[in-house]
Amino acid sequence: MLSGSLRRERRFVRYWMGQTVSQFGDRVSELAVPLVAVGALHASAHQVALLTALAWAPNFVGLLLGAWVDGRPGKRALMVAADLVRAGVLLTLPVAALFDAVTLGQLYAVALVTGLAAVVFSTANQSFFARLVPPSSYVDANSKLSVSRSASFVAGPALGGGLVQLLTAPVAVAVDAVSFLASALLVGRARVDEPRPATDGPSAPSLLRCAAQGLAFVVRNPVLRAGLACSATVNFFTFLTGTGLLVLFADRQLGLAPGEIGLAFGVGATGGLLGAVSAPAISRLIGVGRSVAVGAVLYPAPLALLWVAGGPLWARAGVLAAVEFLSSVGVMLFDINLNSLEASVVPDGLRSRVAGAYNTVNYGTRPLGALAGGALATFIGLRPTITVAAVGGALSLVWLLASPIPRIRSVGAAATQAD
Repeated sequence: MLSGSLRRERRFVRYWMGQTVSQFGDRVSELAVPLVAVGALHASAHQVALLTALAWAPNFVGLLLGAWVDGRPGKRALMVAADLVRAGVLLTLPVAALFDAVTLGQLYAVALVTGLAAVVFSTANQSFFARLVPPSSYVDANSKLSVSRSASFVAGPALGGGLVQLLTAPVAVAVDAVSFLASALLVGRARVDEPRPATDGPSAPSLLRCAAQGLAFVVRNPVLRAGLACSATVNFFTFLTGTGLLVLFADRQLGLAPGEIGLAFGVGATGGLLGAVSAPAISRLIGVGRSVAVGAVLYPAPLALLWVAGGPLWARAGVLAAVEFLSSVGVMLFDINLNSLEASVVPDGLRSRVAGAYNTVNYGTRPLGALAGGALATFIGLRPTITVAAVGGALSLVWLLASPIPRIRSVGAAATQAD
């Protein structure tokens, strides 16, 4: 249920619906694509890790893409185009499956292209969101978007696991393709006023200069600087395992079937729904900054519980679900509050280039973490790798302790306390 001004804002409702549909489709693909590699193509831990790495590798050029997006007048049009590209690329998998022609090379290409389109969408979304939602509603709007994301983690994996068993993994990916088409339609109808950017025109600064401006702003601002260091660290360590290696662990060491894996992930994801719904109240109770700090630890630490996963089926699946539940609560507290803080300290004219610079580092650590996780899993095994991910990720809290973030009580106070 929408509250306040957002209840009457049809553009936000369309945007929210588009993101919700897309999130549900993504949950199907996140389970189905690794299962294509693991089940149909008998991929190794290294190959599964490489698949995850390629999906996030385009973030290495996010610095330049963000600067380029900032100079384009139509952010909404870029988001629609990115959705359409992802839909078209994903549809190649079920088509190839009809001819029994799916290969690892195709999976790698799909991961890379969809990842590139995701970077364009994400950087354009920063400016679009700020035009769509007033600053006073940032936490509320981010909470609603995160509720949808969390709900997708509840139902999506179970849906994905069932579709994989009924239709095969490549065909299940078509659901995600359709979700991107729906997102393109809904976002395309959420029109906002998009003034011509200052970086557009014959006197516009160069792409490299725009990118440097975005990076310099991140480095100078204490909220962005500390938030980036913390989130990049937690991203690196949690991606030592990532969804791909967790699926591999559940399949080969816990002996769970695709439907059981999906059900465990879905049950565990109710924690994200709880975290998303309660994040605004928790931030009011203990402060936005302290909520970020709690989430930074609660997100990665539960991975260590996988050491005790064993015994009968219900116990193995139950531990996996418990890990997902606690981690999902943590990531919602972390993301909702940190995203809202960061949105409040970035000027409108710099949003996409700052997002590009920020995401280059933040998401660029994910493929590095995935590759490192594949190597560690090969040499020391999956359970020790998962422990390294839990401990290293929790230590990301250190970056926040010397920053102004834990002292920030509200989004409105962020700009003054960050100076």
